[in-house]
Amino acid sequence: MAPAAVENKTKLSKHLDDNLSLLDSKLALDKNFDLIKRDISIGNRRAALIFIDAFVDAQLMTLIQANLSELDRDDLSVDAFKKLFYRHINYAEVDPAEYLEDVVEKVLSGPLVMLVDGLDTAIVIDVRTYPGRTPTEPDLEKVVRGPRDGFTETLVFNTALIRRRLRDPKLRMEYAQAGSRSKTDICISYIEDIANPELVKSIKEKLQNIYIDGLPMAEKAVEELISPGSYWNPYPRVRYTERPDVAAAHLLEGHVLLLVDTSPSIIIAPATFFHHLQHAEEYRQSPSIGAYLRWVRFLGIIMSVFLLPLWMLVVLQPELLPKSLEFVGPDKIGKVPIILQFLIAEIAVDLVRMATIHTPTALATAAGLIATLLIGEMAVTVGLFNAEVIMYTAAAAIGTFLTPSYELGMANRLARLALIIVTFAFGLPGFIGGTAILVLWLATRQSFGVPYLWPVIPLNLKALRALLIRTPVPLTNTRFAVLSPLDRDRQGRKGVPAPAKKPDRRKRLRRK
Repeated sequence: MAPAAVENKTKLSKHLDDNLSLLDSKLALDKNFDLIKRDISIGNRRAALIFIDAFVDAQLMTLIQANLSELDRDDLSVDAFKKLFYRHINYAEVDPAEYLEDVVEKVLSGPLVMLVDGLDTAIVIDVRTYPGRTPTEPDLEKVVRGPRDGFTETLVFNTALIRRRLRDPKLRMEYAQAGSRSKTDICISYIEDIANPELVKSIKEKLQNIYIDGLPMAEKAVEELISPGSYWNPYPRVRYTERPDVAAAHLLEGHVLLLVDTSPSIIIAPATFFHHLQHAEEYRQSPSIGAYLRWVRFLGIIMSVFLLPLWMLVVLQPELLPKSLEFVGPDKIGKVPIILQFLIAEIAVDLVRMATIHTPTALATAAGLIATLLIGEMAVTVGLFNAEVIMYTAAAAIGTFLTPSYELGMANRLARLALIIVTFAFGLPGFIGGTAILVLWLATRQSFGVPYLWPVIPLNLKALRALLIRTPVPLTNTRFAVLSPLDRDRQGRKGVPAPAKKPDRRKRLRRK
């Protein structure tokens, strides 16, 4: 601890009453019903246990107290602190605390703090038990085959789910804290001999430079505080996941993870545009099926951005259509201008989506049927919407919903609205210009120093091939250089020779 930091802290006294008085001034023990002060006696010495109700495992605390209650005066006559700390507290997670501020922080974090009269050092016993749910499959990242466990709101559970999949001694789980009032726990996870040290250092420095009172929105607040670039940029600069297998796969590629306590969403950094297009389902199927699923997903995402602007373009300029596609477009636009039909339809889709989220599960299906049959069908019947507008809006919405990254899907939604407006205003030049501006704008973005449109811009053919076609596991030999990994070899670690290749049978025949 830095000397300047120690100078600003209050040293504990050897008198228990003085320490309790200091703690009461900081924690208001009498005013907070969930802050418990338990007076006990240890070896004929007065002592006190300070803890938060429901954060402490009562069974463990009872076992520790039972052992301490058997001590007499002689057991603590000499070197009382050392005897208590090293001999009589039969528990693994025990730490000393010499300063009042450290005691306050530990109590509010959940551990039990023991103060003993005659000792100027408190004993912190980590017998925490957090209220939380068991790991379940994430709703946004479901797979047909694969594990059903997902991250929870408890930090230590999440680190355990990752370590269960990566038993690498080089895996690092480093602790950080942010928020002057919330004291939010953050874990920085990376593999030491793979991840770029400069990337790890940069993320640590950004976390250390967070000066805010609290992080109630957890990982989203952390992203906005550490991510470079415009805050109004709708495209996600990091990737989120609630799947431990996805998190472990990115660690092996050289990414850095940020786990924030109270959130089941894990930050993956850096993340390009194409990282948001990958889904675990592609890797749970054979390579050919995975490649097919990936192409279908790409098609849906492209459709979610460009289908409606293109349809509007051919409605406004039907001469652009070849004769074979002359049936596309309505015979009559209707009483409402086509641009208003699109904007109303887009807003209606969002209204239905948000209503479904806030509707109880038992009624969600009914809400969807009401929106589809009553509102949609009646709107076409009365002439508010053209039938094709409803059809293409629904197709674009499906493309949005099949986007693996929810954040990317919503960003593409805004891009689609912008393209609809410029296409309506300027026709073909507006569509081409709007698309070019979108691509150029994304090409100038970065995620922690990595180009956002890599491997398309700048072009990397090998990585592009792996992006377009799901690579079989035996052929994933190297990690991509864009992350600057220390170890680029995927088929064997440093110092361990790769398995020898079997000689080609045709060559053996030629030798004979």
